[in-house]
Amino acid sequence: MKKIGLLPRIIIAIVLGVLIGNVLPEGWVRVFVTFNYVFSQFLGFLIPLIIIGLVTPAIADIGRTAGRLLLLTVGLAYADTIVAGLLAFATGSMLFPQLIDAEASMAVEKAETLQPYFQLQIPAILDVMAALVSSFVIGIGIAYTDSPTLKKGFSEFRKIIEKTIQVAIIPLLPLYIFGIFLGMTFTGEAYHIMVVFAKIICIIFVLHIVILLYEFLIAGGLARKNPLRLLKNMMPAYLTALGTSSSAATIPVTLEQTKKNGVSDAIASFCVPLCATIHISGSMMKITCCALTVCLISGLPHDLPLFLHFILLLGVCMVAAPGVPGGAAMAALGPLAGVLGFNPDAQALIIALYIAMDSFGTACNVTGDGALAVIIDKIHKGKVAVSS
Repeated sequence: MKKIGLLPRIIIAIVLGVLIGNVLPEGWVRVFVTFNYVFSQFLGFLIPLIIIGLVTPAIADIGRTAGRLLLLTVGLAYADTIVAGLLAFATGSMLFPQLIDAEASMAVEKAETLQPYFQLQIPAILDVMAALVSSFVIGIGIAYTDSPTLKKGFSEFRKIIEKTIQVAIIPLLPLYIFGIFLGMTFTGEAYHIMVVFAKIICIIFVLHIVILLYEFLIAGGLARKNPLRLLKNMMPAYLTALGTSSSAATIPVTLEQTKKNGVSDAIASFCVPLCATIHISGSMMKITCCALTVCLISGLPHDLPLFLHFILLLGVCMVAAPGVPGGAAMAALGPLAGVLGFNPDAQALIIALYIAMDSFGTACNVTGDGALAVIIDKIHKGKVAVSS
């Protein structure tokens, strides 16, 4: 019997979670909530190790071009994030005033929260930023000092991480996604905010498709590849992020699908874990749209210079956020209060709006990571010598 691929399994998990969530008793739903809690703790523990295990040997293999590659990747990721924010502001400025009801309610009903039967804390050895900085320092150090022992050690560590991904993470992802959609359907969390802000959410959904299209049109044009085929190959990463709401937790799938788009192992292993932390175009678009919506409803200032300041600062603040579902909204609280003047009630509304659509922004982020990897691989084609 032919093995079912990852993409169909993810789709089946999502459909079953939505259907069964309406009929399954709370006791059984909490069983899956408990599994998801433990699995998310395991993922959180592995994420820094995945970054170190993939990024460090990738930098060491790439060699002395790693410094330029790092600057190129960071520059492209930040530029794309800012463009997404400006696109959201421009679109919202044209459409939102006509769509927002002047008497729209500012109250958001809070759904009940299901608790796991037990909690198992698995603290990570490092946080995401510490893992990234460690990878840069060690990888560039190996590249410039030509340390064969360290290079071999991290290459072997990469094999351990890749095996862990293949055996322990990928097979359990569909069950994890099923549990997420099951819990969201049971509590009603997936629907109640959508009802209040349906028009704005529809525009946000269209915008995230527009972002993906222009990212892959640019990538396909530069690499002379079919952009729609490149985008189609990234769909398993898109759907995985749709369920996990975490860019970092989707790294294994994003990496696998990026390589299927013809990106070299060295570039993919460098760009995908890095972009999972610094490339946040979907999250930027969502928060900008939500912030503009609240400004319009509340009568707060919302001119271009003010929002440009907000977008530029937000692009930096959210760098540390992608490891945690909804983390971008938490990281945005500083710019929301300091630049836009949001009070605690307005900040709480942004969090509620963001979390209601968290998975779509994350899916846009990680899918776009594949486009950036194609662009970077094309720029460095013939310039990067990967040593054995």
